[in-house]
Order: sequence, then structure tokens, then C-alpha cells
Amino acid sequence: MFADAAERLGFDFLLATDRCHILEDPWGDHAIAVRFEEPSASRDVLLQAGPFDGVVAVADRPTLLAALVAESLGVPYHSPSAVMKCRDKFLARQAFQAAGLPVPTFFRIPLDSDPSEAGQRAEFPCVLKPLGLSGSRGVIRANTRTEFAAAFARIRRLLESVEIATHQEEQNRHIQVERYIEGREFALEGIVTRGETRVLAIFDKPEPLDGPFFEETIYVTPSRESQAGQSALTDATKAAVGALGLTHGPFHAEARKNAHGVWMLEVAARPIGGLCAQALRFGEGMPLEELILRHAAGEDTSRWELSAGASGVMMIPIPKGGTYVGVEGAAEAANIPNIEDVVVTAKEGQKIVPLPEGSSYIGFIFARAASSARVVQALREAHSCLRFEIATALPLVRG
Repeated sequence: MFADAAERLGFDFLLATDRCHILEDPWGDHAIAVRFEEPSASRDVLLQAGPFDGVVAVADRPTLLAALVAESLGVPYHSPSAVMKCRDKFLARQAFQAAGLPVPTFFRIPLDSDPSEAGQRAEFPCVLKPLGLSGSRGVIRANTRTEFAAAFARIRRLLESVEIATHQEEQNRHIQVERYIEGREFALEGIVTRGETRVLAIFDKPEPLDGPFFEETIYVTPSRESQAGQSALTDATKAAVGALGLTHGPFHAEARKNAHGVWMLEVAARPIGGLCAQALRFGEGMPLEELILRHAAGEDTSRWELSAGASGVMMIPIPKGGTYVGVEGAAEAANIPNIEDVVVTAKEGQKIVPLPEGSSYIGFIFARAASSARVVQALREAHSCLRFEIATALPLVRG
């Protein structure tokens, strides 16, 4: 999507991806091979390919590299120290607390800790979470010490898996424990321009997210929260952005709201993930990716407002783990009134892993209508049409 937006704008656009440097352009995108776990060395590689007028990171792991490149080039962007706080939930909580924002009781524990001892420090119900993973991956609610120990062991196995351990990132050597926050959950998409924070959209999450896992499904905007409630969400997000030190570029924030106020869960120094940005259009139809590229190139984007009407996306939940075989009903789902698109991203033969271990969805459904209520209804109707076939892998036993 960013490459398409750059082409429309006439920008020279260079991708940098975390892949094996020995492979010769395996995806045909002419991307420079970098190592996100080696940001300083990768920065030097990218600087040799410059000069550049702007930098954008579209996921969590590349944000530090993007910040280092921007700092070296002297172009506006979030600072490396601010990005580091965003990528580490413990550092972020400390920043929120120092700024006077409401935070739950929290502490972090090394992976080699005794979970029974750590469980004695927890206030139940609590939530255990990795410090550096996104998308609710590895986030588990525990109501008792027994559940605490089971959740700790499960997250530890995830963080010690080859996929994550090879990144050798310090934040993945700890687990954070927080008191569970009651309330409705929201997501806020925004952009910072030389220290001025602007919230572009507030997403409602109409499905309950009470645990034990926190798989997100529907995002819909505009929010149906009261005007006072939306103002409180916006004010808290701006305060959180300031506390982290974000100064220039996109951000994606998550928050909970209850009778005691707005509680920031996290703020990421990048835009909304996956294909979800397709739910956002500005002016007469400008996609979020184009807005972000214009902003990175130094254009004034303050005149672009969210397009009229309501829109939303459903991140299609994974019904069970196994091997993806196929789906029926996609055409029927696409014909539901107000549905814009049904995109199944899973591929035949792909291993499907649900949360809390999984890191992706099985696909996305997009809707646009006159009201947020109708968007939610359309998304649910479309989802009910889909019938996924996922084969369960059976272990082979030698006779």
C-alpha cells in the first residue's frame, strides 16, 4: 500500500526489510536487506543508499532503525529514545506514571524467575504480557496464582521460541505483570507534527475484551462514545504521546476507559498494523498511507479530515489452530450490503496459530456505511457467512 501511494505521489520510494542479505530480491520489491536487531549497522547501510527526504516505519521492530536513520539525516522523526520507550511496555508504564497518568500497579520479572514467588506479588485479577510483542500476542489474564503460573509458563515458552529468541532483544527477556483494568477498549490513530499531536480517528472495539486472551476483532469509527468521553480519550492520548517524547510521525494508541478515567495501554510509534489502514480514508478518499507519506515528505497534512460516514474492519479471528485448507462463503460475505471487501490472507497449507501464541489473523473484512452501528452489523453478518476449513495436525506414531 505504501509503494502504491508513493507511485501516485511521484515519490522515489525505497523499501528496507529484515530478510537474508544473501537472497537476491526474493519478493521482487528491490528492498534493501537490513537487520532490525542490528539497528546501528543497518542504519549505516541505509545511509549509503541515501540521501532521503523522509523516513517511515510501518511495524514495531523497524521503528528504532527508522529513528536512527532520521537522526543521522537530520530529518524530523520520533527520537530513538522515544521509540525505545514505545517498544518496551515497562519503560512506557514508567513514562506514563512519571507524567501523572493513571497506571495500574505493575512490575516486570525475568524469564528465569520462579512464577510461584512472582505470583505472590500480583494483585488479582492481573494481566501478564511480553514487553515487546504487539497485537495482544502473549497477553494473558490470570485470576488466581494457579492461573498466574500457567500463564507465566506459556509466555516464557513463547519468548524462548526460536522465532523470538533469535531477535536477541532485551525486552523479550522479561514478562510484565499489571493489575487488570476494567472498562471498554479503544484505539486511536494519530500523527505528530513537530511536537503537535493530532488524533485522526478514534476506533471503538465493540466486542468485549475481558480475557483470558485479548484477540481484537472489530474496529469501527467514528466512535459512539459521548463527546466528553472522546475528549477524555484524546486528551489522555496526547498526554501519553508527550510523556513518551514522540515528536514527529504517526502513532497508534490503545486505551481503556472506565468510571475512574482513561488508562493508556500503549502507544506505538507507527501506524495501525496489517491491512487495517484500509478502513481509514481522508478527504475524498485519500488512504492513510498517502497521508503518512505526505507528512514524512514535509507537506502540511492538517487540512485532511476523516471522510464522511462510518467505516470499520474485522480482523477475522482464528477459530482453531492447524493447517489452513480453504474458505467457503467469501463471495456471499462480500455481497452483504455495506461490505467493501473481504480479504483472506491465509494461504493453503499455512500453519494457523491462534492467540496468545499467534501473530497474525486469517483475513480481514471491511465495511463502510452511514453509521457505525450499521458497519458493525455488516461486519458481523459477513463474518457469519464464512466457513473455514482448518485441518488438525495429528502426531504420527511408529507402529
